[in-house]
Amino acid sequence: MKVLTTLRLTVAALLLAIGPLMAEIKLPAIVSSNMILQRNAKVVLWGWADPQERITIQASWLKGRLRVQADQDGHWRQEVQTTNSKAPQTIQLKGNNSDINLDNILFGEVWLCSGQSNMQQPVTGYNGQPTFGTIEAVTHGSNPNLRLFTVKRVGAKTPLEDVKEYTAWQQASPDNVGEFSAVGYYFGQQLQQVLDVPVGIIHTSWGGSIVEAWMSNETLSAYQKIDLTNADLSKSHGVKTALFNAMINPLIPFTIKGALWYQGESNRNQPEAYKELFPAMVKDWRTRWNNGDFPFYYVQIAPFGYKDSQSAFIREAQLQCEDLIPNAGMAVAMDLGKEMSIHPPYKKEVADRLLYLALNKTYGFSKIDCAGPKYVSSKQQDGGMVLQFDHAETGLYSTEGLEGFEIAGADKVFHPADAKIVGTDKVLVKSIHVASPVAVRYAWENWIIGSLFDTNMLPASSFRTDTWEEPVKISQK
Repeated sequence: MKVLTTLRLTVAALLLAIGPLMAEIKLPAIVSSNMILQRNAKVVLWGWADPQERITIQASWLKGRLRVQADQDGHWRQEVQTTNSKAPQTIQLKGNNSDINLDNILFGEVWLCSGQSNMQQPVTGYNGQPTFGTIEAVTHGSNPNLRLFTVKRVGAKTPLEDVKEYTAWQQASPDNVGEFSAVGYYFGQQLQQVLDVPVGIIHTSWGGSIVEAWMSNETLSAYQKIDLTNADLSKSHGVKTALFNAMINPLIPFTIKGALWYQGESNRNQPEAYKELFPAMVKDWRTRWNNGDFPFYYVQIAPFGYKDSQSAFIREAQLQCEDLIPNAGMAVAMDLGKEMSIHPPYKKEVADRLLYLALNKTYGFSKIDCAGPKYVSSKQQDGGMVLQFDHAETGLYSTEGLEGFEIAGADKVFHPADAKIVGTDKVLVKSIHVASPVAVRYAWENWIIGSLFDTNMLPASSFRTDTWEEPVKISQK
């Protein structure tokens, strides 16, 4: 009898111990109350539960319940169609041991913002490096129709299923906009006002990061050898695939409208490699999101007084990527740099230009100009070179005269040149030191302030008409 009693007590203790081990439904961090779901789209809800557990999903905008079953590893996912409703929504998920209620959900436009320190730079700026407009942005930061989500800086050697550290979805307010990405905030705040729909901005960036850190192992392996055995994850911004693993993969397949990207400084010494890696990264992200060629708009790095590189070549590579990446656009920042600060304070101006790209190319605002002058061809004429530009429908413009032009003959010696706008969409470049010119370069320096614009004050990128690979000479005449 004593043995039987002991056995019963043991069984009871085991049952009590096993009970709490029954897994509750778990959702990824990005799926929560206060989130924005992409409007009028097929979005994905996903998470984890006990193997084979049956889950019931009740969404306030749907008439019936959805039922999904976890697989043998406990993973589940369910596609849900959203609407254009502006009303707050709720989602309830029920399982064997769970009853989860998500509320204050809105349908709207969802954009991902990523890159390095100029995307990471908050509305309040860095120490000693301001973001212009901070006080006004914080003062007017209250906007319940703008929601912000931040992935904090963590790296991983293998792809994670969920983000480790984050700031959950928040309604924009004076209490939180100051620490959010300035480019992301200004873009989202203006997009929300223009479209008059809710907007969600997901911020995931790390200062100093290389593009290789944002690429998956499968994609990067086609270009470079990857060995993370001794990788220091405290410096994940320089570790191949580490940021994709921890800061991008866990966000997939949360449905987004498009992505914004501000990166390139850390790859400035490998422009030809960047021209391969960056488009490959975009293609891979799009494939993994399985959301078509979603819009991808990025920022060309601004001029800065680099001492260790010729950054005009990385700007050229970024310019060329516009033709290599479908459904993409580049915001030029030739007039927004600071010689002594790699973090220029003009983040709203950068966000404005990304906004114009999105409004024109994604949302159909065809009357909103989104592209500055782009060099297309040249010819010898009048003792100089005449350059032809696209995207100058209402004319080229310079506030105080054109500067930063150089011209060379067959000897490949470049001389400072005089340049002037001729007609609507042409520039004539000359130098008394070059009788038979064959090549022109514009703003081909680390530090320079752009001087060529269209009449909407969108700047031209730095460019060159030559493709000379060997070093050229710069005359001081």
